[in-house]
Amino acid sequence: MKIMKTVTSFYLTILLIVFVSSVALAEVKLPRIFSSNMVLQQGIEIPVWGWADKGERISVSFNNKTIRTKTGSDGKWMVKLPVQEYGGPHKLTVKGKNTIVFENILIGEVWVCSGQSNMEWSVAQSNNAENEIATANFPKIRLFTVPKAVAQFPQDDISSGEWVECTPETVSDFSAVGYFFGRDIFNELNVPIGLIHTSWGGTVAETWSSSQTISKDPDLKEKLAELQQLDLNKFREEKMAQIKKLLGGEIPEKDMGMQNGEPVWSAMDFNDESWKTIKAPSYWEPQGYMDIDGIGWYRKEIRLTEQQSNANATLHLGKVDDSDITFMNGIPIGKTEGLYDKDRIYTINKELLRPGKNMIVVRVNDTGGNGGIWGDPNDQFLAIGSEKMDISGDWKFKISKATVGAVNVGPNSYPTLLFNGMINPILPYAIKGAIWYQGESNAGRAKQYQRIFPDMIKDWRTHWNQGDFPFLFVSLANFNQPAENPGESDWAELRESQTKTLSLPNTGMALAIDIGEANDIHPRNKQDVGKRLALNALKIAYKKDVVHSGPMYQSVEFKDGKAFITFSETGSGLLVKDKYGYLKGFTIAGVDKKFMWAKAEIVDDKTVVVYNENITGPKSVRYGWANNPDDVNLYNKEGLPANPFRTDDWPGITK
Repeated sequence: MKIMKTVTSFYLTILLIVFVSSVALAEVKLPRIFSSNMVLQQGIEIPVWGWADKGERISVSFNNKTIRTKTGSDGKWMVKLPVQEYGGPHKLTVKGKNTIVFENILIGEVWVCSGQSNMEWSVAQSNNAENEIATANFPKIRLFTVPKAVAQFPQDDISSGEWVECTPETVSDFSAVGYFFGRDIFNELNVPIGLIHTSWGGTVAETWSSSQTISKDPDLKEKLAELQQLDLNKFREEKMAQIKKLLGGEIPEKDMGMQNGEPVWSAMDFNDESWKTIKAPSYWEPQGYMDIDGIGWYRKEIRLTEQQSNANATLHLGKVDDSDITFMNGIPIGKTEGLYDKDRIYTINKELLRPGKNMIVVRVNDTGGNGGIWGDPNDQFLAIGSEKMDISGDWKFKISKATVGAVNVGPNSYPTLLFNGMINPILPYAIKGAIWYQGESNAGRAKQYQRIFPDMIKDWRTHWNQGDFPFLFVSLANFNQPAENPGESDWAELRESQTKTLSLPNTGMALAIDIGEANDIHPRNKQDVGKRLALNALKIAYKKDVVHSGPMYQSVEFKDGKAFITFSETGSGLLVKDKYGYLKGFTIAGVDKKFMWAKAEIVDDKTVVVYNENITGPKSVRYGWANNPDDVNLYNKEGLPANPFRTDDWPGITK
């Protein structure tokens, strides 16, 4: 699986010292989650906290109310503002030996937006981005982005960040799902909205849970103990020794493939016999080059006939993470900067080709995270006329310049790292709830996710100490090429784990099973994701009378060689969403557990009948059970898709 371009190995120095509380402070100070332009949560008491000298007297004034307290022996203080009503702008004044004033504060609804790269995906990268940015003038929506940080132990504060009003100038790099969700809530409720974005692409759920929860997990507690006992200096020394050995000596700090500005490694007759072999398309990290960013060179020999060498050609290289300069027989034919998810398609003039040996060379510059030539092997070929020459597979490869993080611990190296660095520092800022888009990185352990994910939700609720606040999440979108035949799927099992998590109170799930993209793990349609999350919020958090979910499997009855499936959440009735009128995406199996495509028809507003004439004794029905079940078309009349499901509990592939 090509988990997204992320900064998953944009490694950060582990935070060893608590930012604030470990040093004596002469002045009163608040965590950075507090700033001018912030939104404070309506309807509940609002914690306000910070640090000052031991025993220092602190006063906090807000909306004509002043609360006084005194710091403890640890220099910490906290007050709780009384319940507030929607409105503003207000001013918050905190006085100790010094005075801090925050202005332009609104009282409204605060939501945490977290997960991996599909939550991190920006408005600028989404559908209709130019217009979305230009029209994002919502002064009552406020945005806050938590900086990325891993931490060995829980931190008290973050390194930077401030609340800003939502404008075309501020929204571009903000979470698209978060923004579209917040915009829809604002348009419906017309109250101030605060969005706290804290996500990191490519991350697993367990890195977002605290040590209190992970220490009880049978699969993860030993890894946590290892983290807590880790000697970071020794860890770094060992990592550096491994990387030096891999690269054959010292770590190259300059691009050895470029000499005096000339790309010497691109030459057709350059001797690459000592180079190692690597597979492309595939990131270089899992092929032995973990923890290495920098520049890598790929070389691929192809042989052409006389006829082929006399025709113009087009090189379809696939995607390159992050930037590339591509050569044919030593001559540059294309260059792309920083677009890690864009297919490289370069035209080759026939004058560059020759009969017999030809050499494709790609210089890849990876600035962080995964690196290399990646994508679908079907997208990597040389097109000459009507011919397609496959160039996927083995390439010669060598790292010419390497950059290594200060400490090679990424967010997935151990559980708790992102809770410590990106959640704990904003606790217990008052919130209404959380939205979550993550799961791709846990798909290979989907069965385990049935425990890890709900445990994480309960963990957050415990630490926020606001009861069972609404927690809304996105079911994985369809991804990869559609399956030709029914089969097993780790992504389907992960979606099942997400569905089971709905057993927790005040949870909701937005589907993306119909808006994914086969060739991109980051679908651009984040508007519908935000809208569907907002429907869940309106129903669960704000008790509005709306249809918030697509049809959900409820029960099955097998009779007369057919399966009768009953659904809940059908709104005003079931609907086949295409012009042909027959349902797609259903499979059926007998006692042999061999699934076949099935016919399916709507019986009434809550029931579908499923059958296959070749299976007289059906035992199980599945719907949408694939990484990409293609054009599944069962909806309710409100336009929300049916949730993928299975009626059996047979062991899956991630057990």
